[in-house]
Amino acid sequence: MFGLGAGLLATTLLVSACGSSASSEGNAAEGAPESVEIGISQIVSHPSLDAAREGFKKALADNGYVDGETVTYDEQNAQGDQATATSIAGKFASDKKDLVLAIATPTAQAAVQAIVDAPILFTAVTDPESADLVESMDAPGSNVTGTSDRNPVEEQLALVKELNPDAKSVGIVYSSGEVNSGVQVEWAKEAGKKLGLEIKEKAISTSGEVQQAAESMDVDAFYVPTDNNVVSALESLIQVAESKKILTIAAEGDSVERGTVATYGINYEKLGYQTGEMAVKILKGEADPASMPVETQSELELYVNTAAAKRMGVTLPDGYADKADHVFE
Repeated sequence: MFGLGAGLLATTLLVSACGSSASSEGNAAEGAPESVEIGISQIVSHPSLDAAREGFKKALADNGYVDGETVTYDEQNAQGDQATATSIAGKFASDKKDLVLAIATPTAQAAVQAIVDAPILFTAVTDPESADLVESMDAPGSNVTGTSDRNPVEEQLALVKELNPDAKSVGIVYSSGEVNSGVQVEWAKEAGKKLGLEIKEKAISTSGEVQQAAESMDVDAFYVPTDNNVVSALESLIQVAESKKILTIAAEGDSVERGTVATYGINYEKLGYQTGEMAVKILKGEADPASMPVETQSELELYVNTAAAKRMGVTLPDGYADKADHVFE
């Protein structure tokens, strides 16, 4: 269905336009995209998700979809509330959007439940299979596909040992209601066994519980997963880490810029751009979400915040910042 719709519409309009005007013929010849409406649902605002959204829109713009002319965006933010995400998805379904972008796991799950007759693209989703978004990464099987931000947890936790060789325990604050967060905790436990690190976890329900959860943990380091509640309240966890001089490693680069010490991570703007390129193929009738594999990023970048290291009492090895791809001071 989605593999043919855009192409068939373009053909129909081209036939009906024959003999109308030279301008119309010129536009058709140039392959100008048809005007489309895209709904964007984002679970909460924080730099990584914002970057993914802007990367998506840039990819559309680079492919001729001009905001306000050949594409109209209906951008909605659930403010961290699942019920709101569900309402947004329902509204997009009734509005019959041409395509929907769901940013992060909770909004993607809401979109999948509500929208069956329009293509859905997700981004910033850690484990699409565990979240029941797709049948498999290679063959999604329905109207849903997108990009995963699966993070290299073992490589990230190895930074704990690299920067604090005496560390024995790592604390993780995570949202009990986010499937992707629970998956990351399990990955961390597996990685911890290999690295000789005990993983201690503390579940929360809202972003307002992050600071208290962090304060209650007796650990040598913190690991911040790609958890929407935790990342949106990151400064409260950093405050605890700085006061107790606890090394804090993040799962993505924007959290390093905001005050954690380091990570190996992906670039969320690039991830969003990658998702936008997938959207273009779907809108042009060149691909069907059901058979379009979920994409990931294999290129990892080292992010280091030297000022955060000092505030947390962490001594970086000589030349450590020199080998980083991104340094914040």
